[in-house]
Amino acid sequence: MVRLKDRYLLVNIIYTDVLPGQSRASVPDVLLYNQPTTGELRPQMLVKAIRGEVAALFGDCGSGAVDRSLQVKYLSPATSTFILRVSRAHYRLVWAALSFMNQVPVKNGRPCIFRVVRVSGTMRKIEEEAVRRAKLLILAAKDEMASKNGSSSSSADALGALLRSDSLASRTLAVRSGQDDSGLVCGYEDKDTSGDG
Repeated sequence: MVRLKDRYLLVNIIYTDVLPGQSRASVPDVLLYNQPTTGELRPQMLVKAIRGEVAALFGDCGSGAVDRSLQVKYLSPATSTFILRVSRAHYRLVWAALSFMNQVPVKNGRPCIFRVVRVSGTMRKIEEEAVRRAKLLILAAKDEMASKNGSSSSSADALGALLRSDSLASRTLAVRSGQDDSGLVCGYEDKDTSGDG
C-alpha cells in the first residue's frame, strides 16, 4: 500500500501597516509587524483564499493539484501563525501562492505578507519550530523594550534569530535563556525525512 506523503508549512502573517490610533513609541517594532490577527479569520477562509490564488497563478491544473491535500492544521490568531498541510509534490505551488497574497482573507482585510518560515515532512518538527519562534519573539520584544528604557541590552541577537536562519544567533539565545540548544534546527526545509517512507 502506498502512503501519501505530505509537507507541512509554518506560515507567519506579518502586517505592513500600523493600526489607526496605535502609537509606535509604546510598542516594540517587532510586535508592530507581528500583531494578532482578527478573530474573524477562519481556517476555511484561508484555504479558500489560497485555492483562489493558486487558481489565479497556475490555472485549473494547479488548482486541481493542491485541491485534495490542502488543509489548515493549526491557526493561531494570537500569534498570527498557521500550519498548512499539502502534498509533497505540490507544496511549492502553495508557497508561491502565499507569496503573492497581500491581505488577510476577511472582509476589509489588512495588508500583510504571508511568510513561509519552515517546511517539514512531520507535524512534530513544525510545532517545535512554532514554539521556538514564539519564544524568540518574546525575547526580541523584551530586549527591545529594555533598550528603549536605557538598558545596554541589544535586540539584534533575538531579532536576527527571528528573521533569518542564523544558527549561531539561535544558539546564543538558547544559552542566554538557559535552554539546551541541541534541538534547534534552523532553515527553511527540514532535512529530517523520517516522515517519508
